[in-house]
Amino acid sequence: MKIGRKIATGVGIVMLICGIGLFSYPYVSQFLFQRQADEAITAFQSAVADMGEESQSGALTAEDPLEDLYRRMQEYNENLYLTGQSGLVDPFSYEQPSFDLAEFGFAENIVGYIEIPKIDVRLPIYLGASKENMDKGAVHLSQTSLPIGGINTNCVIAAHRGSLIGYMFRNIHKLAVGDEIHIANFKETLTYKVTETKIILPDEIDQIMIQSERDLVTLSSCNPLGHNYQRYIVYAERVE
Repeated sequence: MKIGRKIATGVGIVMLICGIGLFSYPYVSQFLFQRQADEAITAFQSAVADMGEESQSGALTAEDPLEDLYRRMQEYNENLYLTGQSGLVDPFSYEQPSFDLAEFGFAENIVGYIEIPKIDVRLPIYLGASKENMDKGAVHLSQTSLPIGGINTNCVIAAHRGSLIGYMFRNIHKLAVGDEIHIANFKETLTYKVTETKIILPDEIDQIMIQSERDLVTLSSCNPLGHNYQRYIVYAERVE
């Protein structure tokens, strides 16, 4: 009888521990993921600061690499608009990065970071929507405008919604018209306000194209939550 009671007690303790583990896993996973994301953002900020100090001290004898990068990104965005984003032919067009930022001192091709106060999002932005990049944070979809702003641009940024790794864009559906989105790049922080949300199919590429005379950021994530056969889209327009 005593042995049976001990076994029952032991089983109960194991079940309790398992239950606590299952309950706490999402919170622990999110904590660890966000710490990694914050470290990536800090590394990006440090790289920008180091280049700024070198430029001010006169250590850079050639053209400031950040100004060179900014000009090249402007040219890229302008060419996208003038060519009608001809390279954007299917969802696979998103995966290859638009630039190799390693030559400019930015590790892992991080071009900046996104902050969305309404849903407590703070994520590094990686160039290219590869699986590896999407496991680490938000991604810039190649063949869409780079995140530096400007008329005739639409920068599309995607992140997981149903991932067990971290929350990322899980609560994107809570964004409403007027909510702010902040995009920090190596030069400045841009502020956008949500203007519209909609649900589209993955191959409806025309829904994320550049819109003439507008300065846009479009957020994209899987829909419904935990599935992948739709996209939840949030359009936001830049404000001063």
